[in-house]
Amino acid sequence: MIRVLFVCLGNICRSPMGEYIFRDLLARRGLAERFSVASAGISGEEEGNPVYPPARAELARHGIGCAGKRAVRYAAADYARYDYILAMESWHVRELLRISADKEGKVYRLLDFTDAPGDIADPWYTRDFAEAYREIERGCEGFLAYLDKEGALF
Repeated sequence: MIRVLFVCLGNICRSPMGEYIFRDLLARRGLAERFSVASAGISGEEEGNPVYPPARAELARHGIGCAGKRAVRYAAADYARYDYILAMESWHVRELLRISADKEGKVYRLLDFTDAPGDIADPWYTRDFAEAYREIERGCEGFLAYLDKEGALF
């Protein structure tokens, strides 16, 4: 089983979008049973809150539900629980490395798996949830292609 954790600041916008977009992608490709997928936030300020309504609405526009998801905070112990920890931006990577050293090379930015590496802008501030969705989906597709190339899928 491949264990994947998506990480953003509060775990109410980008990382839950990543979690549920990736789950949907896996289900459509018949790969869901081969993965454990979750999300968390660097900050605890949103802990226990549901997915932010505009993020939830953007997922719903694509036929993806996220009912029951509540924000959780990343903890140092999470490093051992996951094979891949996919951050939405460089600042998240720095914070992840501050919380737990990346001795096994598990921490990446999600868009590093695409032909246009970079940060995914926070839609909390930009209000562009459609663009965040497109970037996260592109990152998820790139990550899955990377796993396939590495022979991790079969």
